[in-house]
Amino acid sequence: MNDAPSLVLSQLRDGILYVTINRAEKRNALSRATLAALRDVFADAAHDASLHAVVLSGAGDRCFAAGGDLREFDKLRSEADARALFDHAAATLDAIRAAPVPVVAALNGTALGGGAELAMACDYRLAAEHAAIGFVQATLAITTGFSGAADLFALLGASRAMRVLATAQVMAPRDACAMGLIDEVCDDGQPLDEVVARFVAPFLERPPLVMRAIKQLAGAHRRIAAQAMREAERDAFAATWVAPGHWARAQQFLARARPEGAGTGG
Repeated sequence: MNDAPSLVLSQLRDGILYVTINRAEKRNALSRATLAALRDVFADAAHDASLHAVVLSGAGDRCFAAGGDLREFDKLRSEADARALFDHAAATLDAIRAAPVPVVAALNGTALGGGAELAMACDYRLAAEHAAIGFVQATLAITTGFSGAADLFALLGASRAMRVLATAQVMAPRDACAMGLIDEVCDDGQPLDEVVARFVAPFLERPPLVMRAIKQLAGAHRRIAAQAMREAERDAFAATWVAPGHWARAQQFLARARPEGAGTGG
């Protein structure tokens, strides 16, 4: 009998599926098993005709997702390994993008690296006052490894997206909101759950069939950008992943991290 806690929790309440990454002790780092569990939850949700929306968040109040699990990914050294990791993560983000209803990322804390890419795969991003988002992959001398560049470029345009990736800054939620990365930020002392409930209320007012039809239009628009960039993004990630500069940065990061800490890869 396996008594290990589930990596991903899900609960259906009043037409909304609440999905939680359940690795608070690891800063909700995205291991391959966690990505697979997320993919399974979203694949199952696709068959629920009663859904109006999905809300994705992380356990605890520190991290939405601190990125890819670098302690696990450090063992992946070949270009083939890098491409397989990219495809594995991209399959999860594709399952989120393909959800038949709107998906809201409730950023309960920091979303870094692959965690930021995960948030971008959702249709909307709402942030707690203390949350932050950062495409910090360049600090590890790599590019996006979960297929999130397509979402970032589609939202910001090429020039601004390149600058976000190159500066690799961790942005406060209001700065990210001003840029368009985040849709709404909690006021001082305002619970994130309250903002989420207000944001999804219009979705609950429409029949599920209507919400699915609206999301179908959005999905068709999104697939054009994603399909055009996928091969180029995978190639760029694999090339930077196997370069010596990446391994040097990764080892520096792992040496600084606490034993229980996770990485910001992806």
